[in-house]
Amino acid sequence: MAMQKSGSENGKVDAGLSRRGFLGGLGAVAAAGGISGGVSPGAGPAGGTRAVAGQPLPKGRALRVQPVLMYHLEQPREKTSWRSYGGICTEADVAAEMNRIKAELGRFVGKAEFPMEMLPLTQVRNENEAKKVAAADADAILLYAASGWTNLVNAVASSQASMIMFIRHKSGPFYLWYEIAHWRFLRQNGDTFVVANADTQDIVVDEYDELLWRLRALYGLANAKGTKVLAIGGLVAYSEPAQTNGPVCAKDVWDYEIESITEQQFAERLAKARGDARFMAEAERRAEELLATANVTLKTQRKFVVNSFAALGVCEQLMAETGASNFGFGRCMGRPVIEMLDTPPCLVLSLANDAGYTAYCHTDLSHTFPGVLMRWIASRPTFVCNSHFPHDGIFTVAHCAAPRKMNGADYEPATIMTHYESDYGAACRVEYSKGQTVTVVIPNLHCTKWQGFRGTVIESPAFPACRSQIEIAVDGDWRRLLAEMEGFHTQIIYGDYLREIAYAVKKLGKLEWQCYSDTA
Repeated sequence: MAMQKSGSENGKVDAGLSRRGFLGGLGAVAAAGGISGGVSPGAGPAGGTRAVAGQPLPKGRALRVQPVLMYHLEQPREKTSWRSYGGICTEADVAAEMNRIKAELGRFVGKAEFPMEMLPLTQVRNENEAKKVAAADADAILLYAASGWTNLVNAVASSQASMIMFIRHKSGPFYLWYEIAHWRFLRQNGDTFVVANADTQDIVVDEYDELLWRLRALYGLANAKGTKVLAIGGLVAYSEPAQTNGPVCAKDVWDYEIESITEQQFAERLAKARGDARFMAEAERRAEELLATANVTLKTQRKFVVNSFAALGVCEQLMAETGASNFGFGRCMGRPVIEMLDTPPCLVLSLANDAGYTAYCHTDLSHTFPGVLMRWIASRPTFVCNSHFPHDGIFTVAHCAAPRKMNGADYEPATIMTHYESDYGAACRVEYSKGQTVTVVIPNLHCTKWQGFRGTVIESPAFPACRSQIEIAVDGDWRRLLAEMEGFHTQIIYGDYLREIAYAVKKLGKLEWQCYSDTA
């Protein structure tokens, strides 16, 4: 079966682990039952409101961080000013600070919920050492700016890797750069910001929690860039601007690679799989496991659940073969796809997102870009959904392909029922946790701007609309959102990740971000 390729080559997900290896691992999880639910039935009635325990989503490639201590030891000179600010004045001070940093980083890496490779701590005392650090094979440089002058910082900041400056006020020996980071570096001795690749967001004072969310953003960006997409039926966006601009942005901004397979090719692959008794027995087993879970209720024919697992099994095979981690069906609501699968792909996509893939309705890159980034930043699946008219501080969303593992590990209650528009097959109605904080991102259709806000789940209503629905109270300026809103499809995750998304978008450098909530 020949597939059409485009884009660049980038298959890495973890240090020494290819994206194909990552997806092979997902296949092993699926075989063990992790994709269907991965749990034994627990106490509580079917369709109950509590979550059922599950396993965290697979990790991505570890973020490579190069820590650096920059300093300059002054020598006394008679009858003139010779001593700069700072508490690192002797070689003994340097040794003590190196040990302090190593101990802090050891605790810090253990606290992070995402994989991080902390490279050996090194020193910068001159421009040659600064240039060597700038050339390091790292995603981020963590510069402990104890002392030393602007030329050294500028040399380190010239790196292709993102630089975060850590300065001490009260957490250890006082750093010179606590005084001069704004003036000497960001403003380069003037009154206006002139550094192109850094701003106040790239400077952290004392607090490792402030460092953590920035590195979480960079981890998400490192894993989102270079994503490989399996487009079943080709790239089919929901709007003309996304259809035109999506592939261009995929290549120029996100370094995506696209593998296209025709619906006919997928149908032939699925027909062959259905003729395999062992393959279908596994689809039956996974369907039974899902439906036996304590908080899952079935309100459609069981055969549609089996059909969904059969389609998912073929998708898993193709993902492993191609090294893709994202997929979708181009004409997901059309007769050819529904006839081919003998169900709409809604439940297929729900299950795939709960396993750690990114799988969305249509093959619309405008909503794929934020969904992939958010999945990696939060280590949680994203819910792509239709937006509605904001009013009275309420933002309503709905779709039929909703993940259940919204906190990244545990399964929310769900009803498996028909897809709304066709009233056929299997789709997933998820009961979202009331009071849950969510991050909402609305990408525009031209793939040039994202709008976001923080909200709170009020309820999961049951309007005559797509099966999974959320009423969200907007924490922010909903009137301005109403006046300025672009796009249509929306991506939602549990938790507040607005700072991380904004930081990653800034580092990407080719996308506008509008936020309607306070992130101070």
